[in-house]
Amino acid sequence: MSGLIGKKIGMTSIYDANGKNIPCTVIEVGPCVVTQVRTKEVDGYEALQLGFDDKAEKQSTKALNGHFKKAGTTAKKRVVEFQGFDEGVKLGDLITVDHFEEGEFVDVSGTSKGKGFQGVVKRHGFAGSERTHGQQSMNRAPGSVGAASYPARIFKGMRMGGRMGGETITVQNLRVLKVVKEKNLLVIKGAVPGHNNSYVIIKK
Repeated sequence: MSGLIGKKIGMTSIYDANGKNIPCTVIEVGPCVVTQVRTKEVDGYEALQLGFDDKAEKQSTKALNGHFKKAGTTAKKRVVEFQGFDEGVKLGDLITVDHFEEGEFVDVSGTSKGKGFQGVVKRHGFAGSERTHGQQSMNRAPGSVGAASYPARIFKGMRMGGRMGGETITVQNLRVLKVVKEKNLLVIKGAVPGHNNSYVIIKK
């Protein structure tokens, strides 16, 4: 599944040919530079390592700076491996938003917004207790969580309050509405995970 690294710009909406308003996300995609070519003979599998978004050399380690110089490029903030590219791509090549076409479907992965410690109502959609008959400070409580003297413990996986968000989420089958080649932009139907300016991975 070949793909590229991008940066979420934000959400907007556009009108289609029938006048319907469609919510969409704008993503800056590439240009990504090939920083390493994995081969079966050397690495045991075939893949391309792509780098995206420049950063200062002093913000990177000497080992990584040497790795990027071998590819003839500057230090990159994000490096990801992709499989399924066509043969003939060489070290140092640039892969741009032209890799995608309007109308095709893509999967977008990103890190969801972190929401901190949340209770069971927000985190798991619990209904909470009834609001009458003398209930006091139990409206959003989880209720009973265990048995009695047996098994005398909480089972793993019990839905409770805890840290929410900040997880890798993949949204599948999002349609590419527009490819703006001059500005390296991809307009995708619907929402993608993450806050604005966060990195996302777009796969065919």
